[in-house]
Amino acid sequence: MTLRVTRTIKLVIVVGQAIWLSACANLPYYAQAISGHFEVVHRSQPIHRIIADPDADPQLKQSLKMIVKMREFASRELKLPDNLSYTSYADLERPYVVWNVFASPELSLKLKKWCFIEVGCVNYRGFFSQASAECYAEELRNKGYDVHVGGIRAYSTLGWFSDPVLNTFIGYSEMNLARLIFHELAHQVVYVPGDSVFNESFATAVEHEGVRRWFESTGTAFEQAALSARQERETVFVEMVLRHRQGLWELFQSNLSDTEKRVQKARIFDDLRSEFLQLKAARSEFGVYDQWFGQNLNNAIVATVSIYTQLLPAFQAILQQHDKDMGQFFAAVAKLSKLPKNERNLVLQKAVESNQKLRMAGQ
Repeated sequence: MTLRVTRTIKLVIVVGQAIWLSACANLPYYAQAISGHFEVVHRSQPIHRIIADPDADPQLKQSLKMIVKMREFASRELKLPDNLSYTSYADLERPYVVWNVFASPELSLKLKKWCFIEVGCVNYRGFFSQASAECYAEELRNKGYDVHVGGIRAYSTLGWFSDPVLNTFIGYSEMNLARLIFHELAHQVVYVPGDSVFNESFATAVEHEGVRRWFESTGTAFEQAALSARQERETVFVEMVLRHRQGLWELFQSNLSDTEKRVQKARIFDDLRSEFLQLKAARSEFGVYDQWFGQNLNNAIVATVSIYTQLLPAFQAILQQHDKDMGQFFAAVAKLSKLPKNERNLVLQKAVESNQKLRMAGQ
């Protein structure tokens, strides 16, 4: 049985479950998801075949050779799944593979959830067509939601299929290619249906550790310094956004009238933008966030920032507790993932507190 046939059978099984369990109103959505993924599968071809093709684009071949090395490194050094993910390549002839729609109420930071087969409930709804995503986003705006539509360059099928390398991210720098591959493979190790913050924070922890090790083994001192500078810059950005997010949360919990909340909400976003401009004036490297601040800032955009980083310190603490042994780390997180959500969060909180105590004791 060929790989493509096996993938097709898997997809048919998932589709059957989706149709059986979903309401009729969801069928068009599942249909576009099925069609979109079929296109990705259909366009995929083995990387080794492209590298061996004398007529293939030299720059593409060079990038794919690097990804082959990263893929081997991921399995060998990071204990990430050794499977066929990122061993094929697909050119979708568009800048993003999917467009995700995020939404939250006008006076709340709680992201709307959608529930799907296998993955559980997530804080976004993905579309393989930008027009479809924008159309759905407009429906939500008309219902009073703050909405954000974000182009996504890669997604994980959680091991159901062999995820290919895509043209949407093949042009990334070495650092960003490594980040993406390690992050997406981490989703195949541990995934908790219905807990996006847990899943993304865990994958981000794996990504950070993986990229650090990648450059330690292959990079120059300059590349390692660039990695440290980027991670420090991201920390500053996230902390800045989360401070204003906390201000929004306190505002929405207050007894002010809705009218006054709207006024204060606009003021908080203005303050966030002003702080960024001051930061960029002092440190020009923060200009990388111009595109993010160039959007119409709203609750949905701000709420998405914490999904990937909210529990990052906790997972980094657990990794440290296991002497940065990836196998032990994965086993600990897998065990943790089986606990009820409130118990998981308690363990994660204790891990951070324990790590802080060790740091203070070592000073």
